[in-house]
Amino acid sequence: MQNYIDKLIELKENDSFRSIKNIEKRISKYIFVLDRKMLNLSSNDYLNVSTNKDLVFEFLDKHKKDDEFLFSSASARLLTGNSKSYNILEADFCRLFNKEAALLFNTGYQCNQGVVSSLLKKGDCIFSDKLNHASIVSGLKLSQAEHFRYKHNDYDNLEKILKDKRNQYQNAIIISESVFSMDGDIADLKKLVELKKKYNCLLMIDEAHAFGVFGEHLAGVADELNLLNDIDIITVTLGKSLASMGAVCLSNKTIIDFLINKAASFIFSTVIPPVNILWSRFLLEEKFEYLKGQKEKLNILFNKVHKLYPTVSSSQIIPVVVKDAHKTKELALYLQNKGYYVLPINPPTVPVGTSRLRISLTADIEYNEIDNLFTEIKNATFLAK
Repeated sequence: MQNYIDKLIELKENDSFRSIKNIEKRISKYIFVLDRKMLNLSSNDYLNVSTNKDLVFEFLDKHKKDDEFLFSSASARLLTGNSKSYNILEADFCRLFNKEAALLFNTGYQCNQGVVSSLLKKGDCIFSDKLNHASIVSGLKLSQAEHFRYKHNDYDNLEKILKDKRNQYQNAIIISESVFSMDGDIADLKKLVELKKKYNCLLMIDEAHAFGVFGEHLAGVADELNLLNDIDIITVTLGKSLASMGAVCLSNKTIIDFLINKAASFIFSTVIPPVNILWSRFLLEEKFEYLKGQKEKLNILFNKVHKLYPTVSSSQIIPVVVKDAHKTKELALYLQNKGYYVLPINPPTVPVGTSRLRISLTADIEYNEIDNLFTEIKNATFLAK
């Protein structure tokens, strides 16, 4: 046990110790912690749907008598945990993303891990962005395929590796997020499509932080750039902009059938409850225009913020890089005392020397609230010490 104790002490000394926050409630764009009301700037509820009680009550009134209004599936999907509603939701996503087939997973983590770990075998290879999400990295470690991690959004580096390594393997896939979760920057999907065609690779894009925020059909950056048909595999999560639960992988029928048979995180998991499926369908099928309206509000907000407070971000995620872990923690506490719920992001979540605040904009936040936030950050003179 002493080894574990020593490691925990080390994490605390490095300001990298994680703990579960004592959150009391969330109302609209606000969060209540220890009886303090703060503007919630640490949420992935980008369209402010999860706290919209009017939507919840409308959903309950319309669907509480539905046969599938159940709080447990009690089974894996391949046993008894399937119904027409699951199939309909997958069809909804196929229409949004213009894909032949879709497969529902329980979480975004399980989705990425399951796809990456099972799709390629020994003798194949994977080319993955250095800053891809931990779920993708986990899939790389579980896969029997060789993998190479290229410098973040550095497509010259990616091509150099492709030139050197691609012809040594049978099948290959390039993997990137579209909107990166810690910097808010956006991958060059056009360049990735060009490289995947040039070097005969599949291309997988994780649109977790872009779904609902970008695109005419809310289908992410690929939708915005009219590249949906050029990307072989797309993964999206339902737990962020859609304020539900689960994740979806979209591709052709061959790949989806392969995942049904080979992805352990799908095969051996009790599927998410039917009530969540109904809620996701309610939002996509009955409240789609509302979601689009919230998306437009959010886009106006973050575009205005970027003009006056430029960072590497081109999205709703804005990093304030402090570098030093202790000062980042101090700044987060300072801002919380001013009424802004921001949290320090320290290693190993981000590389050493890049500790930051991750400011997450949501649709109902007003520009003046963010303007005041940045004023407070500038006033935090202790950061210069």
